[in-house]
Amino acid sequence: MCLNENFHFDSIACAGIYKPPLSNMIVKFKLNDRTHLLPVLADFAKNAIYRADFFQSVDYIVPVPQHWRRRFQRGFNQSALIAKKLKLDNARFNTDIVKIRHTKDQVGLTFAARKRNLRDAFAVRKGHSFKGKNVCLVDDVKTTGATLDECAKVLKDAGAKKVFAFVLAVAGQKE
Repeated sequence: MCLNENFHFDSIACAGIYKPPLSNMIVKFKLNDRTHLLPVLADFAKNAIYRADFFQSVDYIVPVPQHWRRRFQRGFNQSALIAKKLKLDNARFNTDIVKIRHTKDQVGLTFAARKRNLRDAFAVRKGHSFKGKNVCLVDDVKTTGATLDECAKVLKDAGAKKVFAFVLAVAGQKE
């Protein structure tokens, strides 16, 4: 569904479509503090990312960041937990992109509204560079792609050569 959109990320791979039972597991993991589901989701993610055409060229695995208030409320960043479990040959886990502005929840917003909501919400930590590096952004679900797109834009502005996206599930897709 995103073939006609222009995104800042170069490629995207996913483990599955956001529908039961995967969607149920993600919701329980993310919103009901069922972190005991992490090994199952991580195994699913690992099997999928090795099929991505970019997995051998990644320098950094970067989770989509949460604002500190959201992380405090939830107790964890689900994207970071997943990203830490992905082991790619030469890639290192990196959290040098941060969410600097608290945004309203994206649920129910259109792509355009999501883009406006996220504008200037992310930044690369001072003194850190992604110059010439290939980055794999990791998130749990891609709905419109606005979050991944905004993060990819920030990473490319910080010098990233390529930004790839990996998600557990893509919403709104037909089988």
